[in-house]
Amino acid sequence: MESSASLELAKHALLMFGIILALGTLSGLLARLAKVPDVVIFLLIGMLIGPGLLGWVNIKADSVLNQLIMIFGSSYILFDGGASIRLQVLKEVWITLLALATLGLLITAAITGAAAYYFLGVSPIVALLLGSVIASTDPATLVPVFKQVRIKERVAQTVMSESAFNDAIGAILTFTVLGLAMGAGDFSPGAAIADLLKQSLLGIVIGGVLGYLAALLISHEKLGFLAEFAPVVSLMAVIAAYMGADGMGSSGFMAVFVFGIMLGNQSSLGFKQTEQESHQLEDFVMTTALIMRMFIFILLGTQVNFALMGQYLFAGVAVVAVFMLVARPATVLLCALPDRRAQWSYKEMLFMCWTRETGVIPGALAGLLLGMKAPGADIIAAITFIAILMTILIQATTTKWLARKLDLLTDDQP
Repeated sequence: MESSASLELAKHALLMFGIILALGTLSGLLARLAKVPDVVIFLLIGMLIGPGLLGWVNIKADSVLNQLIMIFGSSYILFDGGASIRLQVLKEVWITLLALATLGLLITAAITGAAAYYFLGVSPIVALLLGSVIASTDPATLVPVFKQVRIKERVAQTVMSESAFNDAIGAILTFTVLGLAMGAGDFSPGAAIADLLKQSLLGIVIGGVLGYLAALLISHEKLGFLAEFAPVVSLMAVIAAYMGADGMGSSGFMAVFVFGIMLGNQSSLGFKQTEQESHQLEDFVMTTALIMRMFIFILLGTQVNFALMGQYLFAGVAVVAVFMLVARPATVLLCALPDRRAQWSYKEMLFMCWTRETGVIPGALAGLLLGMKAPGADIIAAITFIAILMTILIQATTTKWLARKLDLLTDDQP
């Protein structure tokens, strides 16, 4: 009887996977016809087929299956984003990038927290916890958008890199504030900074070492005996980078992002692939990343709690409006304007002010707070989903239009 029940559960999961793949494929075609980023359509389709409406797919946010998809999917999309980053560009904008991923995140959390305190009437600590949860940008959203809408290279790579690097900092800030909210201890700026440096630097080292080893085994003239297995090596290394970094108490997402940077800059490391091998790996990564996008954003859509969102809709929209129209511009201006080396133009900064989608990582943090029964967790989850919907549906769909108006599109449109 037990094995029969397990078999039925497996069949049910397989059916839902089939539905997601089928509708994801149709959504991709629809997104291409509508000329909008596919993550927008994936999210809308997920809301339609979720338990709140049609009920075709119902995978709980706290289930093992959902967590597996979210962790691996986000890691692989992050790896794909890292592989598209060019070290030469990062050398030019590293000051802005560092400021956005650290000081910028704190500015966003503080302004958003103040808005939450005013509009929602929650306690200051719950307001700050909400600001911390949604402060980080989302690589799983931004990487696909910039893959489909070709923006001026240094702008796109700065925003994508910020989204990767600030995830770790956003998680650290969230759990630091959570400790205060649950009375777990006093806040220690020194301890928080030390923890941040440990997670970030260790993640960078682990990702860098594994990325170099992968490039060595794939592309070295004499030692590259795994060249024909490059796609499999990329899968193994993404898992190893995330699990290795996470197991050592550092940022798994930062590790996979740096791993992607190393593998995407093989020529700078002195390695070369044949054209056929390069295309094989590129096609595999592109297809796998597309499948991960389908699963992540369709599942995210199915998990939208309409009743909870409706309860805090008007105040939530006001908070997210401040988040988008006040907190983000203030963050960009305070972090990018002083960077004389990058010499950002007004148009570039205006574009970065508008581009800061919220997605998987804030959604996952909100889910964790619900599971831990943190103070104000229900309100935080509701506002987080409102932020995800508003930023993806409004900002992601207008990215190409704004880039065209600001003359930031490149000629090599896909």
